[in-house]
Amino acid sequence: MTRPLIIAHRGTSARAPENTLAAFQVAVEDRAEGIEFDVHLAKDRVPVVIHDDDLRRIGFRPDRVADLTSIELGKIDVGSWFNAKYPDLADPEFSEQTVPTLADTLLLLHDFDGLIYIELKCDQSNCTALVTAVCELVRDSPQLARMIIKSFKLGAIPEVRHLLPGVTTAALFAPEVMIYLRRREHIIALAREFGADQLSVHHALVTPRLCRLASEAKMPLTVWTVDDPLWIARRRNLAITAVITNDPARLLAAF
Repeated sequence: MTRPLIIAHRGTSARAPENTLAAFQVAVEDRAEGIEFDVHLAKDRVPVVIHDDDLRRIGFRPDRVADLTSIELGKIDVGSWFNAKYPDLADPEFSEQTVPTLADTLLLLHDFDGLIYIELKCDQSNCTALVTAVCELVRDSPQLARMIIKSFKLGAIPEVRHLLPGVTTAALFAPEVMIYLRRREHIIALAREFGADQLSVHHALVTPRLCRLASEAKMPLTVWTVDDPLWIARRRNLAITAVITNDPARLLAAF
């Protein structure tokens, strides 16, 4: 088996504030083979790159992302929290990092030749609006063939496929899905039911049987979030296509 591709989780988030242009630049410098990030919809219907639906954790303020415009979000410091939490890795320039738009992120990655994983963060109330905004933005992108649009909200997948029939999609699954499913292999059937091309699962869900069945179903399997090279080494014979990690340089150095 060949080793899995190494994908940077929210950029190189082990060494720079997550989902910022700084983290994506470090991931490029680390030679990550893909970059993953999260997208919400701002008040002005512009897709912006951020994981949480509010700014409490990384912006030290209570505002919801959906209540601020992309311009307002582009003025909010979302890097100082990293300096405070990880003083040994602190960089004064991180305090200048703000919430980037999806357009700005793709512009930074214009010459990046790896995969681009776009996670749609939405619920029933704003799913269609986010899908529409993202699809309209990436429709004519030269990077489209290397993009994988994914979501925990499985209903977003057929909407993406309707607007962009040729784009690759992935169904996301966390361990909590087992509350509703009797067996892990049912994950594959559920993903196929919604028209997903690939699976993206938490590492706790990975078993030899799931990997084998995904391979037989011709559904590439991406695993998140793995920072220990030994985890991959112990599963080198499994059919895992890609691994998402906070520290791509560390994993790449192990091979």
